[in-house]
Amino acid sequence: MNLTHLDENKRPKMVDVSQKQLTTRVAVASGKIKMSLDAYEVIVQQKSKKGPVLQTAVIAAIMGAKKTSDIIPMCHPLNLSAINCDIKEQPDLPGFKLYVTAKLTGQTGVEMEALTGVSIGLLTIYDMVKAIDRSMIITDIMLQSKSGGKSGDYQR
Repeated sequence: MNLTHLDENKRPKMVDVSQKQLTTRVAVASGKIKMSLDAYEVIVQQKSKKGPVLQTAVIAAIMGAKKTSDIIPMCHPLNLSAINCDIKEQPDLPGFKLYVTAKLTGQTGVEMEALTGVSIGLLTIYDMVKAIDRSMIITDIMLQSKSGGKSGDYQR
């Protein structure tokens, strides 16, 4: 199998998508953060000294998705048409599961934008409560689904 990010001389390159058809593309990614019960309760009860943790994580996830091409070298700058972020409380962890959905009509997919959004959102939660719990674990960052494009749909 040939890697598309290498040219014939095995040098890195950004894939040329100029001949691809415009299609609507959607990707959903998710990830979890596990923490101490104290940290979880501070977030749920909105008692963090740094402000509203989950709302800040949502904004960070959106910003992360928008900035993906700035931090992942071979990603194309994209004109995203929608980014949605949802955070579910998981008291059994204790912790949270964060979902990011990225969408556009374009010539390349949005999987990396959804995955980057999840990563940045979870890191923001970590940053905002690390004074309470430095042992938090970010885990299970994954693509849940994608649609559109030549490679077809994917569902975990």
